[in-house]
Amino acid sequence: MMTQIDYKKELETASKGMIMIHDHVLLTKLLVRMIVRKARLRHAGMILYESARDSYVLAISRGGSGDRIPERFLRFDHTHPIIRIFHQKEYKYLIDSRNALVFDDINRLIWHETVLGSANGSREILRQVSEQMPMLNSVACVPAFYRHQLLAVLLLGAKHDGARLEQDELDFFSALASDVAMAIRNAQLFEGLKQEADRSRNLFIQTTIALGSAIEAKDSYTHGHTERVTKCAQAIARSMAQQGAFNVAEKFFENLYIASLLHDIGKIGIPESILVKKGPLTPEEYAVMKTHSARGADILVALKDFEGCIEGVKHHHEKFDGSGYPNALKGDAIPMISAIIAVADTFDAMTTDRPYRAGLSKEYAIAEIKRYAGVWYHPAAVAAIVELYEQGNI
Repeated sequence: MMTQIDYKKELETASKGMIMIHDHVLLTKLLVRMIVRKARLRHAGMILYESARDSYVLAISRGGSGDRIPERFLRFDHTHPIIRIFHQKEYKYLIDSRNALVFDDINRLIWHETVLGSANGSREILRQVSEQMPMLNSVACVPAFYRHQLLAVLLLGAKHDGARLEQDELDFFSALASDVAMAIRNAQLFEGLKQEADRSRNLFIQTTIALGSAIEAKDSYTHGHTERVTKCAQAIARSMAQQGAFNVAEKFFENLYIASLLHDIGKIGIPESILVKKGPLTPEEYAVMKTHSARGADILVALKDFEGCIEGVKHHHEKFDGSGYPNALKGDAIPMISAIIAVADTFDAMTTDRPYRAGLSKEYAIAEIKRYAGVWYHPAAVAAIVELYEQGNI
């Protein structure tokens, strides 16, 4: 008997561990490895249901080199005897008393079914299972159900000492399998939600790129500006992160990418007569132009989980000394995303042709940005773009 194992403690430990793992493949690998080690089995494996192909696959196999089966080498459809005997209700009574199908019990079960004269084909399916289990290096099969759906089958190999699997051990594995089914289902749901979120995020980014193109289509003089600012801002941020200038949160680069692409989205609401004017703007026209950053934030305000992007768009014309717009933020009150975009935006604006002047040299633009470090621009962002320029990376 497995007397050295505290079943309740092991089950509680395994169950707690399952809650923390959202990758169902990793989860099953860890559990099978634990079973082999704790129960001192020569082999253990897990057959998993794959909804995409509506079939089962031997996903995990652990044990001695002569006992392991190549993972994902075997696939089972719903007609396979091991799947049928657990999946079809008419065979459920064959495993109720043991919570598992045990190889040593099969001859007794066949004899019992012969005496009863069962007409549901149980003798034949038991015979087929008895042929399959040795091929899977399994002396017992334990089903894992979520509600009435068979999600997995735990394959248990022989013990190293040759002892039988006792009922208390089978009860432990049955309880473990029940928790495994719930954990697998939860992990699959989590993975599905993540995939859906990734699809939605990718769709959003594609929409973002399309919106950026719409801005440039309205203002032909800034053609390519959005893409150049985005690349420059990403380069500045990477340089700053490498220098340890600020702590990079997990979503920072994604938020910076989106905010950079959309930093001028508010210009959609600016009259074309102002956007494409070939001379300097009047004070009144400039006041209208200055509204584009706040307009951009208003356009994006309905987006959830993208607050960092919205802040980046709204405040990319703030200045370090508080003389910028729309909120006259000062110093570290300016979001880092905005501070980075401000430097990238200025560099590109100075070095490209504008309606009212030809583009300036990179050397001149960098000199001007350096001159206003700590005045208009965040010193760390300035240091990063200067380094990029000196390295020939912009």
